[in-house]
Amino acid sequence: MQKYAKILESVRTTSPLVHQITNYVTVNDCANITLCIGASPVMSHAPEDVIDMTRIASALVLNIGTLDPKQIEGMLVAGRVAADRNIPIILDPVGAGATPYRTKTAEMLIDELPITVIKGNAGEIGTLAGTAATVRGVDSGSVSGDKKMITQELAKQLGCIVVMSGAEDIICSGNRTLGVANGVPLMGRLSGTGCMAAAVTGAFAAAASDTLHGCAAAMAALGIAGEKAAKIARGPGSFKPAFLDAVASLTPEDLEASAKIIEY
Repeated sequence: MQKYAKILESVRTTSPLVHQITNYVTVNDCANITLCIGASPVMSHAPEDVIDMTRIASALVLNIGTLDPKQIEGMLVAGRVAADRNIPIILDPVGAGATPYRTKTAEMLIDELPITVIKGNAGEIGTLAGTAATVRGVDSGSVSGDKKMITQELAKQLGCIVVMSGAEDIICSGNRTLGVANGVPLMGRLSGTGCMAAAVTGAFAAAASDTLHGCAAAMAALGIAGEKAAKIARGPGSFKPAFLDAVASLTPEDLEASAKIIEY
């Protein structure tokens, strides 16, 4: 587990700037979790602004949770700058499968941009993979079939890392598959933990020499912090500040000792 701990240490040492075009429901949570993990956040979506912002960023996170045409234009402009600079692009296809607009937008971004990582729940990943999937709203979803196989097939098809979040997070590059078993059910009762995972994945992808391992370290770090917070929380309301504190105080030694990462 030492290699995963070193990635967290690198995030803390280099403090990568993570440019996030994200949704207005969780934008403050995403900014705070980015700071807590040791990176720097910046939120900007105006096409007139994103060129200069992406030029100084270390990673770009695109979250389609609250879409509008201007934001989509900003995502495309920022994504092209990120591609020119060869910095990682993380796509969080929030609610793909819930409405045709969200599904088509996610597919368009995948077609137009060299996405590095797609991180979504089972329903979102299943929708993009063309598998029978159910997406209710933006916070839950399910998929029929073997989750590892679906994740592997989508990663091979798109040539990127795919992260399917869940009780066990499945992370696949196409020919390598990891499972992360950290986390607690309380994380699913708090709106925005998925968006926060995408923000942290951006920081770890920027700091890691191996993006697959960076994604696993990011999911494990948040899961371990969730486990720590759940021990003192009385419910979702008290869980949130405890979770932010646990992320901020997480050490590389904690990650090395507590990460439950399996290589299949």
